Amino acid sequence: MAIDSFPVLSALLQWSPALVTGFGQNILISLVAIGLGSLLGLMVGALALSPLRLLRLPARIWVQIFRNAPWLVLIYFTTYVFPFEIHIGSSYVSFPDWVKVTIGLALPASANVAEIFRGAIGSIPSTQWEAARSLAFTRGQIFRSIILPQCFKRMLPPWMNLYAVVTMGTALASLVGVHDVIDTAQIASNTVNMTGFTVVIYLSLLVLFFAYCYPISRFTQRLERRYAFY
Repeated sequence: MAIDSFPVLSALLQWSPALVTGFGQNILISLVAIGLGSLLGLMVGALALSPLRLLRLPARIWVQIFRNAPWLVLIYFTTYVFPFEIHIGSSYVSFPDWVKVTIGLALPASANVAEIFRGAIGSIPSTQWEAARSLAFTRGQIFRSIILPQCFKRMLPPWMNLYAVVTMGTALASLVGVHDVIDTAQIASNTVNMTGFTVVIYLSLLVLFFAYCYPISRFTQRLERRYAFY
């Protein structure tokens, strides 16, 4: 029996390349967002551990604001606070919506990375600090040679969980005009205009996100068992 006998499946096959391309946009946003968020989060986390209150306070305010702010609000904020194009010299450079969404997702990611970093530092037994000080290590040497190598192993599982959450958060990008997989599905649904196709295409989106995020979750569990500490 030809697949044309099933119009819903036939339409889904026709739209599958566009869905995959749109999902690639979501993955791009998630990778750049977690990269920016991680770099910024490590800096904020380091400031939050500073012995100087002048440095600790802004870092903690940053964490509290962006950990508790709704992601959709942050995406709308970055979408409208940044211009559509930037004037550089005599030329104008466009500032695409997907970059604005990436920044909007990187902000809460940075706050969460800062907390992950702070928690990893706090999980190191105090005896290791005391032993290192007794050997005349400076604070910087203790961080570089003893604390940080252990912290990154402990940070990796929650960091990967955060990346999976950020990936799922990219589904909000279509609300501000980004042509991602959700936007593609909406266009396809309006074009085909069949209830059965609408159900199937959004089920396909669930499968796409699950197929991408589930292996990350499984790998995270394996890392947690490997780097388990007591």
